[in-house]
Amino acid sequence: MQHSGAQGAYGGFGAQWPAPPPAPGARSAQGQARQQSHPHPHPHPPPPRPQPQLPPPHPHSPPHPHAPAPQPPQPPQPPPQQPSHPRPLPAQPPANPVPPAGAPPQPGSGAPTGESTGHVKLPPGGPVQVPAPGATPAQLDATRAAVAVLLIGPAGAGKTTVARYWADHRAVPTAHISLDDVREWVRSGFADPQTGWNENSEAQYRLARRTCGFAARNFLANGISCILDDAVFPDWPVIGLGGWKRHVGPGLIPVVLLPGLDIVLERNAERSGNRRLSDEEVAHIHGRMAGWYSSGLPIIDNSRQDVASTAQMLDNVVARSLASPVSW
Repeated sequence: MQHSGAQGAYGGFGAQWPAPPPAPGARSAQGQARQQSHPHPHPHPPPPRPQPQLPPPHPHSPPHPHAPAPQPPQPPQPPPQQPSHPRPLPAQPPANPVPPAGAPPQPGSGAPTGESTGHVKLPPGGPVQVPAPGATPAQLDATRAAVAVLLIGPAGAGKTTVARYWADHRAVPTAHISLDDVREWVRSGFADPQTGWNENSEAQYRLARRTCGFAARNFLANGISCILDDAVFPDWPVIGLGGWKRHVGPGLIPVVLLPGLDIVLERNAERSGNRRLSDEEVAHIHGRMAGWYSSGLPIIDNSRQDVASTAQMLDNVVARSLASPVSW
């Protein structure tokens, strides 16, 4: 026999057993759950009633029955006592600490002021000055002093070879700048001197000479010696010493490298490209270079000298020029 009310505990099938009446003073579980889910007796409580606006009280009228009770005035608080000997405050770190020398720039830092490369500030390159009469022995040491030398000579004299060797074997940093190399920086539209001297070739020559002078001043300002080479003529102001003195400074040391004509022709035959000239042009340039013998500039005849001995002779000339500068 199966009771029909037994299914009331499983799925709600059939009749359910009636719940016992609650004890006095106790609440049913459903009432407690309803009260917790709805704290108010109505699902939508009525809006709060507006509070009546009280008119400002008259100075001699009695207090309003619904007005809040007046608060007694608070006594003034005495100021806090300062200690007779205040403690020194700890040192505050600077808002923007200065990074140590040589440190990389911090992200978000401003661009460096003045002339600079990266974060290293470079001294401005001024004109190269003549050594002072009271110069120290270190400043007059031809092997270690920061100097600017201009090596002059005809095509095939060996200027570039000697200048490069001299710069490679010095005891101090030394740069070599060849004017012919700087002129050939111009690729499209290069004014080849073999096609004739015109306004384009002259303009490019002046531009290359000014560029070499700017580089030499900056090298010297940063403690790096410099040797330049160019075919400067004694009787041609356009390609003369005046432009070099103007762009580098009076402290530039000019030295003439002038071998014999046969040596110049032999070396010119070994050259290629636009650096090689005709024998007639080489002989003409060599003849015009002979005017340096009466200029007072130091001249090195390297007809029977190799590159190393010629560089040694150049050291001796530079030493004499530092001790007794040549007027030019």
